[in-house]
Amino acid sequence: MSLWEIRKSVKPWVSGETILFGCSGGTDSMALAAALLKESNNSKIIPVVVDHGLQSNSAEIAAQTVAKLKELGYSEVATARANVEVTDGLEASARRARYLIFKQFIDSYQPKYFMLAHTLNDQAESVLLGLARGSGARSLSGMATVNNIFVRPLLKNARAQTEAACIEAGIKVWDDPHNLDERFARVKVRKNLLPIFEENLGPGITEALARTADLLRDDADALDDFANQYFSQADASNLDVAELERLPKAIRTRVLRLAIYKAGAPSGMLSADHIASAEALISDWHGQKEVSLPGNVKLSRISGRITLSTL
Repeated sequence: MSLWEIRKSVKPWVSGETILFGCSGGTDSMALAAALLKESNNSKIIPVVVDHGLQSNSAEIAAQTVAKLKELGYSEVATARANVEVTDGLEASARRARYLIFKQFIDSYQPKYFMLAHTLNDQAESVLLGLARGSGARSLSGMATVNNIFVRPLLKNARAQTEAACIEAGIKVWDDPHNLDERFARVKVRKNLLPIFEENLGPGITEALARTADLLRDDADALDDFANQYFSQADASNLDVAELERLPKAIRTRVLRLAIYKAGAPSGMLSADHIASAEALISDWHGQKEVSLPGNVKLSRISGRITLSTL
């Protein structure tokens, strides 16, 4: 009955519109593929297969995945080869290239949703990785079920369920060798860290970590809402220090982040250290110089105001 569990997770999201989903040929995405077919409900469902070109047989694997999807019953499969430029780690670079392709297909097909096959286990791994990096509430909240057009319907399903669903459906899946390569931090967490937790603290650690992500997301969403409300009424390039001082630090740092991005910092390029340096202009002011940030954004404290400018 494992496939039925996957189908139950998918069913609320399928209601007659066009839906795309990413499919690597692995266990999770093939379980999603099988469930979506069963619950199609007159929807136009199109798998998207991306060849990252990172292995010598990657084109062959992509072709095999397309063949398996058509054997399952998909008449149309969207395919593309990614151009992966490794700039900040292989995993992150591959993900960035993959999402660029996803967005191209989103523009072409105009789907209601683009589904991703992340599971409960992926969520738990993300929380542990965030803890190891000293991340804040937003990063520790893991992956959202809904993020704009992207939907992750399987975040409450364990990997054991997707594995059993594929066996039940008679699907032979592809085991990506990167999923066993301990050069990658996520693989180390999956193979080494989580099993130690389960062995020493008892079963249920994966579920507990995923639950922590849900709780932190609620908190982070509330703080973001407060910060957005303040920011919507503020002068983004000329912030009042006295007003910022009265805000709780968790909201103040979010306001600064919003202002810095609006000033021109590239998306995703602000680190915790960047925000701490900016916040120190308010909470630890001792006449320090301007703060230089990504995108040539400059923050200065002048006459009780935080001014933002770009070169």
